[in-house]
Amino acid sequence: MPTVSSSAFLAIQMPPALFLPLAALAGAGLDRLLGEPRRWHPLVGFGALATAAESCLNRARGRRLRGLLAWCLLVLPFFALALWLMPEGLPGWVLHVLLLYLALGGCSLGEHARRVADDLASGDLALARQHVGWMVSRQTDDLDPAGVASACLESTLENGNDAIFGALFWFALLGGPGALLFRLANTLDAMWGYRNPRFADFGWAAARVDDLLNFVPARLTALSYALCGHTRGALRCWREQAASWKSPNAGPVMAAGAGSLGVALGGPARYHGRLEPRPPLGEGRPAGAGDIAQALALLRRSVMLWLALLVCWGLARA
Repeated sequence: MPTVSSSAFLAIQMPPALFLPLAALAGAGLDRLLGEPRRWHPLVGFGALATAAESCLNRARGRRLRGLLAWCLLVLPFFALALWLMPEGLPGWVLHVLLLYLALGGCSLGEHARRVADDLASGDLALARQHVGWMVSRQTDDLDPAGVASACLESTLENGNDAIFGALFWFALLGGPGALLFRLANTLDAMWGYRNPRFADFGWAAARVDDLLNFVPARLTALSYALCGHTRGALRCWREQAASWKSPNAGPVMAAGAGSLGVALGGPARYHGRLEPRPPLGEGRPAGAGDIAQALALLRRSVMLWLALLVCWGLARA
């Protein structure tokens, strides 16, 4: 009896146009079922490598150029290796799935947000402040329950783009290597993209590249939030509030998300002991613990919309 190779089997069973859409479904399903690896996560090793590179290259002179060099040395070899080693057929499909799974952080984001919601529901404000402090960079030890809920919602909405939709967008364009490129770039921005004496220049390239990679995904995320919630309010808040936010990509995402949920976010926040003014986001009532579950439901509906559109796009091509 003649044997059929795995590549030939996949070619028979799966039209080429559905190759990536079905891989996206599988990768998102793995993230939903398994969450992030508890041990030996590749991003942990990448973070250690980035810390070592920054300690070697972040010197007094030429920090912007050194930061760009560090970014290229850390990201481009892994991206090129993923492109070069990507096999065809079933092994390649599995590798695409695994790279997307490792690039997604939706399950982890949901766990952090639900932990804060549970703390608020049980009345443990001290624990809620501690747990929301794991999600945001602002000072949280003086937040009231509404402030904790607001901080959690802002982080959940913004990181919906960083942890889910940005990776899905670049996966749709470039497959697993695209998701890997986005995740590594976003990790370096999270580590180096601070406006402080240490990183203002060295992290400039990481922040600008992340802004570039996120420009289209952020606006698609904002549109998804609008379509999957209170559409008119989301579009109005996006149009009127996004431009005043300091981040060109976080503004549309958070404004549309807050408007979609019908809650008021933004406003002054304390960073390193100093109260900093921030423009308002959204409209309506102050945030509460119950809105965190609503935000996670908005993310789930948006993910389902993206995956459905990817599959429909594949079916139309097939």
